[in-house]
Amino acid sequence: MPGKLTTHVLDTASGKPATHMRVQLFWVETDGSPDVLIRATVTNGDGRTEGAMIEGDRFSAGTYKLVFHVGDYFEAKRHPDARKFLGVVPICFTIDDAVQNYHVPLLVSPWAYSTYRGS
Repeated sequence: MPGKLTTHVLDTASGKPATHMRVQLFWVETDGSPDVLIRATVTNGDGRTEGAMIEGDRFSAGTYKLVFHVGDYFEAKRHPDARKFLGVVPICFTIDDAVQNYHVPLLVSPWAYSTYRGS
């Protein structure tokens, strides 16, 4: 059975889930062609996307990129440092076994971010 890719975002400046943040998932072409948009969505009240970003037969081994629009998010929250350092956070990663589940969380403030492969 194929796996899935999920994500969530935590606003470390406020200590709360990042709600209504725009998130895009791209398939990264290795031949230099433009990346292919797979899904665009916004996070919910828990900082998560509704459902997996990609799953089932559409989920395959390859290189993906999640793009988090953190500048827009902090600007909407009227954070005084919005867009002074981070505008978007792109996270490129490789899926080598699409049968597994992959969770890529983002912990972010206007000045820094961290990510990891979760479960």
